[in-house]
Amino acid sequence: MEWEDGKTLGRWEDLSTDILWKIFESFNDVSDLSSAVEKVHCSAVCSAWRSALCDPHLYHTLDLSMIKHNFIKTKDEPYVYVCSHSDLTLSRVLKVSLSLSHQNITTLIFNLQLYVPDDLFTYTAERCPKLRRLVMPSWNKIKIDGISKAIGCWKHLESLTIGNIEKYQYLTLLQVIDYNCKNFRELKLMGTCDTYSFASVMVRYLPKLEVLSLRCSMLSKDALMVILEGLPNLEVLNISHCVVLDETHQPHQPFRIVEELDASIVDKASRLKRFITCMRMPTAMHVQEDSCSICQRTRNDEGIIRWHRYEEGMWKADEVASLAL
Repeated sequence: MEWEDGKTLGRWEDLSTDILWKIFESFNDVSDLSSAVEKVHCSAVCSAWRSALCDPHLYHTLDLSMIKHNFIKTKDEPYVYVCSHSDLTLSRVLKVSLSLSHQNITTLIFNLQLYVPDDLFTYTAERCPKLRRLVMPSWNKIKIDGISKAIGCWKHLESLTIGNIEKYQYLTLLQVIDYNCKNFRELKLMGTCDTYSFASVMVRYLPKLEVLSLRCSMLSKDALMVILEGLPNLEVLNISHCVVLDETHQPHQPFRIVEELDASIVDKASRLKRFITCMRMPTAMHVQEDSCSICQRTRNDEGIIRWHRYEEGMWKADEVASLAL
């Protein structure tokens, strides 16, 4: 095509690969859209753009944290109904992204409010053999076999972030991590960790754990002691905004919340490089302000924060830099 002055207008497919990479990389700076969605759209422009999108350096991280499902809670398993259009959008974005990545994804980030079907989760796992860091979606539609099969594909997994999880899922998850992921070192759990057995399972199956964040969770004092005593390689522990109970919480009984950590816990934590808490302690360490709105939200939600009630992306924060998104 020519303008009136005789200049020729170039075609989109003739853009140099370097310029295309700059365009594609800029999607990571767009806060209100998922970069993965934009790349999928661009891959449909022409074969030249799709070819450029296959470059490995564009897919070290697949970030789906801006994609959420439209859903309603239900009384029966999987306790959620997901809009079919939302399911189709996620499936298309994920499958096209996995195809373009050519198995080069090392970091995979889901939104906590994504309800990924079991078959799609295992499909994803099989196409991300180099994965080192995973931020899990919701567990509602993922079965035990799906967990085992997926983790079995991730031999290089080092870091995992998960939301609230049922005890039977938790046990299976840690067992398969112990068996398959020899370099695993970092765990973030947002949910309830209020029992002695919960902490004991962690100590048994993740003895080499170096970084642990239980931010915005419910945690018993006994479980905290088990973690501090049973994880000799632990360097960083984040219990900021946690509801710490004096003992394991019993159903239909009032909470007995610990307001100040006692000297025995502080002494055990002193060996760590970083012990992060909002609670008062006999000696000052890394302590947050006394009045903390996030702590109050954890208490209001009884130790399991309903993230959808609060600011967008609040769940992504963490005082440990390697776990923040």
